[in-house]
Amino acid sequence: MSTLTHNETASRGYVVALASAAILSTTAVFIRYLTETYHIPPLLLAFWRSFFVVLTLLLALGLSHPALLRLPRRQLPYLVGYGLLFTVFNGLWTLSVALNGAAVATVLVYSSAAFTALLARWLLKESLGAVKVVAIVLCLAGCVLVADALDPAAWDRNLMGILTGTLAGLGYAIYSLMGRSAAQRGLNPWTTLLYMFGFATLFFLVLNLMPGEMVLGTAISPADIFWFGNAWAGWGVVILLAAGPTVAGFGLYNTSLGLLPSSVANLILTTEPVFTAVLAYFLLGEQLSGLQIAGSLLILGGVLFLRLRGGRRGRTAVT
Repeated sequence: MSTLTHNETASRGYVVALASAAILSTTAVFIRYLTETYHIPPLLLAFWRSFFVVLTLLLALGLSHPALLRLPRRQLPYLVGYGLLFTVFNGLWTLSVALNGAAVATVLVYSSAAFTALLARWLLKESLGAVKVVAIVLCLAGCVLVADALDPAAWDRNLMGILTGTLAGLGYAIYSLMGRSAAQRGLNPWTTLLYMFGFATLFFLVLNLMPGEMVLGTAISPADIFWFGNAWAGWGVVILLAAGPTVAGFGLYNTSLGLLPSSVANLILTTEPVFTAVLAYFLLGEQLSGLQIAGSLLILGGVLFLRLRGGRRGRTAVT
């Protein structure tokens, strides 16, 4: 009976994680559009995105579940640290989209699949069996192909972009582990999301108020904070990005971390680059080569292998 409940929980976790991947896949398209159209510094965009996420969550939770706005004081230092780590990850990710484009940046960030599995094994004592190792290898091979990492010229052309994207992958892995840890602490995923983005907003504001672009991708001067000015369409797209795919995508991902091991949830989210590549092709005109398409298929294959083989092992254990 308990095993059946575990299988049902895992199935629900897969559905939630896949829904998260589909929704999050639109964020890179939004970010690329805003940085290309309005030339807003990436970390200034990250500040406004976080700011409007917090406003959205305060309004939504305040009206529907006011109790979720309250946080036990003992959890405050933990979420401050979580917010700081998220600031680093989200900053690297936004920079990567500006440097690499939506499709390639999204693929690069999922080098986190290997980082997450290894760190989860070390820190959270999650299992690392043969099925998971095969899925990791397939997903990483797909990331290599989509990033054109086999072409030495790509490293010469865009070394900063590739390094930023890979570091974003490491940041995503740490974010996933922190999310799993938050679930184990009994924190509601929406409460976690609110406070994480709240502290990230403060950290991004401090970075953008530093004069002279001391940090790459920030506002040059405090006067640039209200970058869009009277460009109401720009403000509207940022609000849509925050209130839609960011809140829903990260909220569902944090929920999946309470249903699945962090390494499994992160592997499932490696389907996001495939969704992003399709959207980037139709909306931004970005195109993938034959090798990059093959890499996307490898990523999908890795996730499907993980689910099918993992589910079969679970049924064998019942028998």
